[in-house]
Amino acid sequence: MNVETRETKKVLNHLTSEKTVAKTLKKLHSFSGKHSVVVGLSGGVDSSLTAALFCEAGWDVSGLTLWLMKGKGSCCSDGLIDAAGVCDQLGIKHHVVDSKEIFQKEIINNVIQGYEAGITPLPCSRCNKSVKFSEMLKWVKNNKNIDKIATGHYARIRYSNESFKEANLPGDGVHRHKLLRGKDPRKDQSYFLYDLSQEILGKTIFPLGELTKEITRIEAFKHSLKTAEKAESQDLCLAEHYGSMNAFIDTYLPPKKGDIVLRDGQIVGSHDGIQHFTIGQRKGLGISWKVPLHVVEINAPLNRIVVAPRDDSGNSNCLVKEINWVSIEAPKQPIDVEVQIRYRSKAVKAKLVPIHKILKESSCSQCLIYFDEDQFSVTPGQAAVFYKGDFVLGGGIISKI
Repeated sequence: MNVETRETKKVLNHLTSEKTVAKTLKKLHSFSGKHSVVVGLSGGVDSSLTAALFCEAGWDVSGLTLWLMKGKGSCCSDGLIDAAGVCDQLGIKHHVVDSKEIFQKEIINNVIQGYEAGITPLPCSRCNKSVKFSEMLKWVKNNKNIDKIATGHYARIRYSNESFKEANLPGDGVHRHKLLRGKDPRKDQSYFLYDLSQEILGKTIFPLGELTKEITRIEAFKHSLKTAEKAESQDLCLAEHYGSMNAFIDTYLPPKKGDIVLRDGQIVGSHDGIQHFTIGQRKGLGISWKVPLHVVEINAPLNRIVVAPRDDSGNSNCLVKEINWVSIEAPKQPIDVEVQIRYRSKAVKAKLVPIHKILKESSCSQCLIYFDEDQFSVTPGQAAVFYKGDFVLGGGIISKI
């Protein structure tokens, strides 16, 4: 790319940025109520710009940081320092809530139990529901002068008073807050937000939902934010804090030798602990075989890792439990959906069949997913999130494959 082309692209990016941010600010002005908000600040550029945009829109803004762990990382002491610095820049109050105990109970303990049981837990969505947003909502309820919650997530909310007739969703979605993908497909974080309750969605604003990461950086520089050049944090704060997920796991779980076997039980290798493996994994198995082998099962009771060639690793269906329905009511009949089974994977077409048990609960909390095409790396413990276009219909935890 020559200099002239780069300069032209730069100008276009700035023009796009101005237009997109103007639209976002206009929407912030349109909210009814007291126009007061608490912004969850991690010390990163995304949450920093979120606070700056509310200030620019004339809202009464406070910053809130949850102290989840001591030491390195965006959820730790480093994040607290940068968040406090941004609040000082913007001239807003900064509050810190000590959430280390609930984080240990709800996330760290749960993750360790999951690895021990042979599943690959997804801490981010659980943390959003059980720690971050619940703690922020609790703080707001104790501070009656605050009206809304905001974070720097790349997702969008369409509130219950906003129509979505053009979306062709199952049911009418009346009186429900709808969750949508962020406009930037490279940064969309709706996958991690599927478990948020209607109460939380009704109180929350995602100002970056219409922005791309590039625009966020441009705007952060315009506001001279100290975090404008801050490097992107890792997807998992546990990995960021401990250096890697393996280092985190090794802190809590001791090695335990076992066998790596083929589906027929033939031993082809050994391992030091099932906690270091995930479904679909090929690298790091320490196996020399005639064809590449992938992990297809983690058998905790037998302390075994089962492997197979990729051609024998697909799944046509899976069971999903602990479902939270977001943009629609729980369906009573099978529906066609797009399903995303990993954060970095693409949504694929599937048939969702609700499982209605004769229980006290009236809504469907389990379903079977039948993929149009066999899927590789369907992993118990990870989330299966159901979409219709940009709308998040709901999601749950993959239980069986």
